[in-house]
Amino acid sequence: MKSFWLIALIFLVSCQRASDISTTVEDTPQSDVEQTMVRSTAPNNAMAYIIEPEDGAVIPSGTVTVKFGLSGMGVAPAGIDFPNSGHHHLLVNAMDLPAMDMPIPTDSSHLHFGLGQTETSLELSPGSYTLQLVLGDFAHIPHDPPVVSDPVMITVE
Repeated sequence: MKSFWLIALIFLVSCQRASDISTTVEDTPQSDVEQTMVRSTAPNNAMAYIIEPEDGAVIPSGTVTVKFGLSGMGVAPAGIDFPNSGHHHLLVNAMDLPAMDMPIPTDSSHLHFGLGQTETSLELSPGSYTLQLVLGDFAHIPHDPPVVSDPVMITVE
């Protein structure tokens, strides 16, 4: 039960920090935004990758398990500013990568895993999908250099 409350507290702190960042950017003149958004550094050898499903996989029905991989860095929940760490963001059929100098948006194409999750199950209707990971720092901002997986293309029947 204690771990539940710890996770809940971390989640609330990360939500508060993310909203603080959004407010700061919105209230800051455009010329000052670059000074507000400081990117965390990542080792040059850091890699994000999708363990499962494999590129080109054909999934027989709606539930797709996606397992995230990361090397050269550690996973830490959003809101926890720990060197060489971050948390996963899964892009589902995103047309482009998000801005690398701003917090990754939250919408149906940009899924956040701010509690440090390393896998998820998605309910996907039949069709073709592109999955890609972007590691975000404690404030959901991609690292410098960005830690981005290769895209994985799947088909759900």
